[in-house]
Amino acid sequence: MLAFTYVLAVLIIALGVPLTVNLQRRATSELTTQALLQAQGIAAQIGSDTIDGPTRLDRIVTQAAEQVGGRVIVVDAEGFLVADSDGSVAPETLYATPGRPEIQRALQREAFSQIRDSIDLGHDIMATAVPIQDEGRLLGAVRITRSVQQVNDNIRNVTIGLGAIGVAALAAGMLLAFWLAGSLSRPLTRLAAVAKRLGYGDLSARAGDVSGAREVEELGRSFDEMADRLERSVQAQREFVANASHQLRTPLTAMKLRLEGAIAEAPEEAVRKRLEAADLEVDRLSGIVDRLLVMAREIEEGTSANVDLGEAVDRAVLRWNGRAEERDSTVIARGDGGSARVDPTDLDQILDNLLDNATSHAPGEVTIESGGANGRVFVAVLDRGPGIAPEDLARVTERFYRGRGAPSGGSGLGLAIARQLVEKWGGTLNVDSALGEGTRVEVRLDAAP
Repeated sequence: MLAFTYVLAVLIIALGVPLTVNLQRRATSELTTQALLQAQGIAAQIGSDTIDGPTRLDRIVTQAAEQVGGRVIVVDAEGFLVADSDGSVAPETLYATPGRPEIQRALQREAFSQIRDSIDLGHDIMATAVPIQDEGRLLGAVRITRSVQQVNDNIRNVTIGLGAIGVAALAAGMLLAFWLAGSLSRPLTRLAAVAKRLGYGDLSARAGDVSGAREVEELGRSFDEMADRLERSVQAQREFVANASHQLRTPLTAMKLRLEGAIAEAPEEAVRKRLEAADLEVDRLSGIVDRLLVMAREIEEGTSANVDLGEAVDRAVLRWNGRAEERDSTVIARGDGGSARVDPTDLDQILDNLLDNATSHAPGEVTIESGGANGRVFVAVLDRGPGIAPEDLARVTERFYRGRGAPSGGSGLGLAIARQLVEKWGGTLNVDSALGEGTRVEVRLDAAP
């Protein structure tokens, strides 16, 4: 609309200003021509006998003044006044002065007309003077003066009229531009709304029949095709996660039973401890399978709950005490806790991934901190390990990324999964580390009301 308005305004100004100037010039030219013709007509009535006869000359001047609607004066060849239609100036007054250049030019046998300011009248006048000649002899000059206020008023009225027409044209153009902009933007606005619904998880959102330009209609069809493919892909993902999780339950249950039987029959304490550790890992794997089933049901529309951070941290300490000892680590908790808006299963998995990383890469004391401030709560896992190299720090949350000093056996998915789960609930995961000073991984979440 702004571009259209700018172009239209420039066009109106480019046409209107020259038109107004031309009208003004034409009106002035016509007035000048008319005044010259009238002055020449008066001069033609005056001869050598007339200019010397005051009575007849006064009658000619008076009648001429009534016809032209202005003041008519006659001067002799020396520039002295001999007749005045107003009678306001005494005869024999010198009128061929520098302030009246039209008379001086007429006495030089040249017809002359100009618009100038009149000091006596206080407004612009048109002064026109022509020579009076008889058989080639200069007898004097005739001057006509009349106000050009009416002409100026007419020109001003025309200018105002043209301006009003220009404003009306500009307003009509803006209305047309608004209608055109609306007709172009409505289908795009509709597409944007549908895309927003799709982004929020409504996989059934479709643009349908989008009317508009051919390119916009093609965009609508392409969008619907993309949404169809996305819905099929997500559905296949859900089905895969659900089916894989369900199929894993049976072998895990069988493994659990066999391990429990082996533990009961283990002849040595060392063997029993190893079997019990394996049994714990099976329990952990079963928990992951259960979470996969939950994810399959709530992958798009997961619902949050108010989770007590202190209780979640205590559960994590209980889960990890045994495994931490096997890795020569200890897990302790401190902090004020708090309440977060997050799924409890997701929070447990986040803590498990962070503790798994900490106890694997940095044996020793591992601390879980919790607290809150400014409407948000946090939980952080700290270790006193070797730290992370600066060149690796920016990439540690990427999938399958493993730093050059990382021990073998890991997959490089722990922090990536934790970050994805945190962002799912609108939180952030930050990793602070320096070589030789340990690592702190902090998770910030929205506080529960």
